[in-house]
Amino acid sequence: MDLIKATLVLEGGATRGVFTSGVLDLLMEKGIYVSHVIGVSAGTCNAVDYVSRQPGRTRDCMIPADKSGNYYYGMRDFVKEKSLMNMDLIFDKFPNEILPFAYDTYFSSEMECEIVTTNCLTGKAEYMTERKDRERLMKICRASCSMPLLTPIVNVDDVPYLDGGLADSVPVGRAKEIGNEKIIVVLTKNQGYRKKVPSKGLQRVYRRAYHSYPNLVRTILRRSFEYNKTMNHLDQLEKRGEIFVLRPQVKPVSRLERNKESLLSFYEHGYQLAERKLDDMMKYLEC
Repeated sequence: MDLIKATLVLEGGATRGVFTSGVLDLLMEKGIYVSHVIGVSAGTCNAVDYVSRQPGRTRDCMIPADKSGNYYYGMRDFVKEKSLMNMDLIFDKFPNEILPFAYDTYFSSEMECEIVTTNCLTGKAEYMTERKDRERLMKICRASCSMPLLTPIVNVDDVPYLDGGLADSVPVGRAKEIGNEKIIVVLTKNQGYRKKVPSKGLQRVYRRAYHSYPNLVRTILRRSFEYNKTMNHLDQLEKRGEIFVLRPQVKPVSRLERNKESLLSFYEHGYQLAERKLDDMMKYLEC
């Protein structure tokens, strides 16, 4: 099937991204592929697996079948590794051994895939691509998913990066810049969700942890304001019929959910919601 000229925007949200996996698995099963994809944080994992045309892969990464796929560290390992999650497992062992990533399909795809990261030096979002180098692709994905305080900064091309959601959680503006008339946004939180300003104590923790990166700290502390502004804008675009939005209609799982049944249920909700909304989405894309 030919690519549909449209941009797909995928929000992050750590394990909440399993909802997006359900949505995309339904689209892939129906053979629905768009020309441009932008992934943020956990949305990046979904984005690359969509471009590599591997239904079920992100779900299987997020809901491991056995202990060998458990990507959470215990507290002792967290202190030792300075990371809550085993990022080597997620971005090396998984794609190269346990759940092989289809690099050749990804690199040869006509789809354009942008991965959102936050540059720690500038505090600004960067929309990164990689069409040849396997290691660099996974490094960019790792950077996009590296949550502040919980996982280490990732250097790509000797530049330090963190989670793309810090600087641009839902890149509708970037999607508009790409120029496709049709934009589909997959969110991982309910209608009306808005972020709260971090507590004074947490703000101090961020300032201490990233004192070498003042622009990054500013971006982190402004994140709730920027996110809420984006959500207000997105709601207006949706009301005017300029974008098509899919968001959970049940209570989302927690950001670091570990219960397999809860994760699978949230995945199935995404799949079933996409199935119910498919006709409306296709009408939007075709009109």
